[in-house]
Amino acid sequence: MSNGSPTVRSKSSFHFAAGLGSGVLSAVLLQPIDLLKTRVQQGGRAGRGSGVTGLSGGLGSISTGGHTLSAAIAELRASSAHLIPALWRGALPSALRTGFGSAIYFSSLNAIRQNVARARLPVLTDTASLAATGSSSSSLPKLSNTGNLAAGAVARSLAGFVLMPLTVLKVRYESSMYAYTSLAGAARDMARAEGLRGFFAGFGATAIRDAPYAGLYVLFYEQSKRRLSALYGGTTSSSDGTATETPRPQAMGVSRAAGINFASGAVSGIVCSIISNPFDAVKTRIQLQPGAYRNLVQAGRRLVAEEGFRALWDGLALRMSRKALSSALAWTVYEELIRRAEVTWSDRTAQRSL
Repeated sequence: MSNGSPTVRSKSSFHFAAGLGSGVLSAVLLQPIDLLKTRVQQGGRAGRGSGVTGLSGGLGSISTGGHTLSAAIAELRASSAHLIPALWRGALPSALRTGFGSAIYFSSLNAIRQNVARARLPVLTDTASLAATGSSSSSLPKLSNTGNLAAGAVARSLAGFVLMPLTVLKVRYESSMYAYTSLAGAARDMARAEGLRGFFAGFGATAIRDAPYAGLYVLFYEQSKRRLSALYGGTTSSSDGTATETPRPQAMGVSRAAGINFASGAVSGIVCSIISNPFDAVKTRIQLQPGAYRNLVQAGRRLVAEEGFRALWDGLALRMSRKALSSALAWTVYEELIRRAEVTWSDRTAQRSL
C-alpha cells in the first residue's frame, strides 16, 4: 500500500476532504501567527498615494510602528479592547483559503503522483521505492526527487491561482491598513476600486514564491521521511540515493508514523520558508498597496531602495514558525487520514473477495 500502486486506490474526494480538514485545522490554530506576520510585513508607511483605502474609499487605520513584533502587538492592544480575539481577526478568510487551498493542493498532488507512478516515467518515478515492501510512515505514491519537485510545484501553482482572490482578501483583512469589517464588504470595495485585477494582485510574486517552495517542500519532506523511516528499519538509502529494503517488513505504528511525518513536515517548512521569504515580503506589499507596488520587480526594487535588504526578511521568524507548525500539522493529519482510509478500503476489498 505504500509503494505507489496500492491495491485500493484512495478516492480523489477523500483526498479533497482530508486536505480540507487538515487545512482548516492548521489555519484556525495558527491564525495569530499569520496575522502578526502580515502586520510586521506591511511596513510603517502608507498613504493615499499608496492606494490604501477603507470600505468607502477613505483611509483605514494605518500602522506607524516599525518592522517589529512588539510594535505589531502594541498596535493590536491600542486598537482593540481585547487582545486575544483581535489575534484571530481574519480567521474566516484564512480558514477558507487554507482549507480549500489544501484540499485542491492535496487532491491535485495525489492525482499527479498517482498518474506518474502508474506511467513509470524513468525521470519522475522512484523505481526502487515502487519495488520496496519495507515499513514506511506514508501510504502515498513514491516519486524521484525530480518527480516530487515537479509535482509539488504544479499542484501548488494550480491551488494558488484558484484561491488567489481569497488570499488577497485575507491579507487585507488582517492588515491595519484597511477598515474592512466583513468579507462581503471587502470584496465589493475591491471590485469597485480595482476591478477583477485587484483580486489577483501579487499573483506573480505568489507563484514565484509558492511553486519553488512547494516543490522543494515535497522533495525535502519525502527525503526526510525516507531517512527517518530507514532509522526505524523500513527502507534505507544506498550511496547512489536509491532506496533498498531492510529486513523489517512489519507495519509502522501510528504514533511513530505520525512522529516521522510531523518532524519531516516541520523541518521542511523551516528550510523552505527561509528560501522563499523575500518573495513573501514583496507579495504582501503588492497585495496591500497595489498602487505603490505594481509588480514583482518594481516592488522588490522599491522595497530594497526605501527600507534596505532587511525588509525582504521581515516576518521571517513568524512565517518560519507558522509554516513549520502548519505544514507539519496539515501533512500529519492528512497522511493519517489517508492511511486509515486505505486500511479500511483494503479490509473491505479483502472481505468481498472471500
